This record gives sequence, structure tokens and C-alpha cells, in this order.
Amino acid sequence: MREKLALYLDLIRWNRPAGWLLLLWPTLSALWLAAGGFPGWHLMAVFTLGTILMRSAGCCLNDVADRDFDRHVKRTAERPVTSGRLGVKEALALGAVLALLAFGLVLTLRIETVAWSFAALAVALIYPYAKRHVAMPQAVLGVAFSFGIPMAYAAVTGEVPWQAWALLIGNLFWVLAYDTEYAMVDRDDDLRIGMKTSAITLGHWDVRAIMIFYAAYGVVWGMLLDAPHKPWVQAGLAAAAVQAAWHFVLIKDRSRDGCFKAFRLNHWVGFAVFAGLALSSLMGA
Repeated sequence: MREKLALYLDLIRWNRPAGWLLLLWPTLSALWLAAGGFPGWHLMAVFTLGTILMRSAGCCLNDVADRDFDRHVKRTAERPVTSGRLGVKEALALGAVLALLAFGLVLTLRIETVAWSFAALAVALIYPYAKRHVAMPQAVLGVAFSFGIPMAYAAVTGEVPWQAWALLIGNLFWVLAYDTEYAMVDRDDDLRIGMKTSAITLGHWDVRAIMIFYAAYGVVWGMLLDAPHKPWVQAGLAAAAVQAAWHFVLIKDRSRDGCFKAFRLNHWVGFAVFAGLALSSLMGA
């Protein structure tokens, strides 16, 4: 049982929390904005636990969908399903249980949030297969990783205003930035096996495009967070911009280690923006 549990934890990337943190910070930011401040412990707990559960369920589906590709990629060849240490049905069953637990949490929220959760699930199911057909599947991932934003607004207000969709679009640029860094790590392997990624599509424009994506994310969120009138929000965005500049240093030579490190550090970008927003709310400035 201990060995089996270790395989399950490896499958859901339990020792790599950066993945669910990338989803969590924009979701919590949306909760704060929709509520006009601290949204309450119930919403905080539901969205935090739900984010962890759904990201874990997504890992199960992704590894099953990509198992025939992952064995040809050095970084992913030893994943539990790819290596055969865990069966496909077992991985899918675990993913289903985790998704049902997340849905149970959603059922404690407004009916509008429950309805939007089905759309979020549909996008999450589509993403693993987008890499076979879409030139920039990272855009599909961006929608999936940003769907906590409209769900947060629905949970607080019962509706999804235009600001929520604008935040989603802004967050999409951030996902394009960090997941292109991630794709740069495996570009040689992906070219060999015929996988489609933004790193391949962008070619020698990859680094410049990533910096443009970071800038677009900062501008869109800065406008929506009313940054010119909120010093703490300005500080959070400035901290995020400094980190983006550091990522440029890491990825400019396109080394595997540098690109992977930049990707793994990205959750601090989202945290900086959230922290600025939360502090602005607490300090009233």
C-alpha cells in the first residue's frame, strides 16, 4: 500500500505544488475583486481545495492521454502511467474520484457556480488532446487554467460580468508566457515525435513572445485592478515585472535547465499580484 500511495502521489505531482499554485493565485485574486475584499473562509477553502483536487485530476487525465508520447520524452518517460507502474484504468479512476470530490465542494456554492463548473470541466478534458491538433495548445491550457476566475465571480455575485472575462484574457497571456517556457524544455523531443506546442510554433520568436505575453498580462491586470490609484497593487505588479525580467535572463539562451527553472518559479509572479491586491484591500489603498 505504501508503494501504491507513492505512485498515486507521483501521478498527481504532489511534490510539485507549483502547478496548482499557478491556478490558485488568479482564482483568489478574482474572489477578492468580486467580494471587494476578503471573501470569507468558506469560499477560500472551497476554491483552494477545489483547485488542488482539479489540478491533480487533470494530471491523471493528461498522463493517460500522453502516455504514448511521454515515453519518448526524457523528462516524462518515468511517469507512473508511462512507465507502466500504474494502469490506465487505475489512473482514470483516481482522476474521477478527485474530480467528484472537487464537484462536491462546488455543490456548496451558488447554482451559477455549479453550472460554470461543467464548462470548466469540458475545457480541462479537451486540453490533453489539443496538443495533437492545435498549433498553440497553450492557449487552450490558458483558458482551462483561468476558469477559476469566472467561477469565483459566480460564487460571490451569482453572475459573470465583463471584468471577469477581461481578467481571464489577461491571465491567458500569463499562461502563454509560462507554459511556452515549459514547452521550450521539451522542444527537441516534441519535434521528433510530432507534438504541437507554442515553443515550436513561435520558433526563434519564442523568447520575445514570452516577454510580450508577460507585458500584456501586467497591462491588462494593472488596468482592471486600477493600479494607477492603488500603491500596493503597483508594488505587486512591479514585483511581478522584476521576476519576469529575471525569467528573461533564465530563458534567453534557451537552455533546458534555465527554461524549466523559469517555469517552476512562475507561481511567485501570480503571488506577487495577489499579495498586492490583498494588501491594497486590507490597507484601504
